[in-house]
Amino acid sequence: MTTPLLEGVRVLNLASVGPAARAGRWLADYGAEVVNVGAVPARGAVQITPVFHAYSGHRGMRRILLDLKVERGRETFLRMAERTDVVIESFRPGVTDRLGIGFETVCERNPKIVYCSTTGFGQSGPSSQWAGHDLDYLAVGGYLAVGEPGARGNPALPGATLADSAGGGMHAVIAILAALVRGEGAYLDVSVADGVLSLMSLAVDEYLATGSEPGYQHSMTSGRYACYGTYRAGDGRWLAVAAIEPKFWANFCRLLGLEKWATHQTDDTVQDQIREDIAAALAAGDRDSWVAILSGSDTCVAPVLTVAELTEDPQYRSRDAFAAAVHPEHGELRQTAPLLAGMVRSGLPYQLPSGTHSTQLLLEAGFTEAETKELLAEGTVA
Repeated sequence: MTTPLLEGVRVLNLASVGPAARAGRWLADYGAEVVNVGAVPARGAVQITPVFHAYSGHRGMRRILLDLKVERGRETFLRMAERTDVVIESFRPGVTDRLGIGFETVCERNPKIVYCSTTGFGQSGPSSQWAGHDLDYLAVGGYLAVGEPGARGNPALPGATLADSAGGGMHAVIAILAALVRGEGAYLDVSVADGVLSLMSLAVDEYLATGSEPGYQHSMTSGRYACYGTYRAGDGRWLAVAAIEPKFWANFCRLLGLEKWATHQTDDTVQDQIREDIAAALAAGDRDSWVAILSGSDTCVAPVLTVAELTEDPQYRSRDAFAAAVHPEHGELRQTAPLLAGMVRSGLPYQLPSGTHSTQLLLEAGFTEAETKELLAEGTVA
């Protein structure tokens, strides 16, 4: 496949960081023309600008700065929206309406617009005006309560911003693509907390159906049994064991010389002893030696790789998971390539953008050269 799946789809993204910015990243990697819309520099104001390597350096994207607090800035945005398929915003509920660029206003200019509002708790409800970040959404969505407690008995911090990524960013992308398939204008109320709740649906549905409340060590995948957990190898590095099916568990026990436990996989009375025996067996060798023995032998065992290790991992390298890029100020660097199924990858180093592309974008939106120069000169556009 050489033609990007979203080639020709145009997106205006009003978010610079967070879930909506991740959504823009994925849409661009599918070939959409994504334009990031930021605020013009204001005297004494703090501008939120992500570090140069964030969101894959905004490869394949362009940027314009608008003063949306003045009439000409609002009108400029609305004129650009007339030739756009998707608008993404992440202001608190009600802000875009007060700015004069809300869904109803944009829809009057472009009835087929897909307008995606991405917020922490959604456009309605008693929490809708709360400020929040990833950890908050994982907290209210039940994710933190189910995981293994930390050293103080506290809900452990996750190793990735799962709410921002899956609960928000991918949630937004899925909703946008569904609306584009339908081919009609749509307003999408993307709540990150709702996205986390959907990710927790197996646990939540179990409680709603049976009254049994999931938590740590409640089930196979939450630490109840020794066959599903993490263990330290002799060199201090870690292995993940996920031998859920009896045949995988039997293979695992055999290769560790623990055949006596093969028929006790879900025997609650001996789980602590099994864990002790597994830990002692794995402590006798280093992590990578055990990977060589176990991982290819139908045991569902994998190494716990650090970020540095995974960037050199043979599996990821064989799938071209990383790409070369060149930044105008920071020079050559590596970054994650477009990874999701159906994304088209370039064989050349990605040329990362810097600064703004305002003149080009305004001309493409139908502004005359005179209008463009005037907007730039008065500071409405930067």
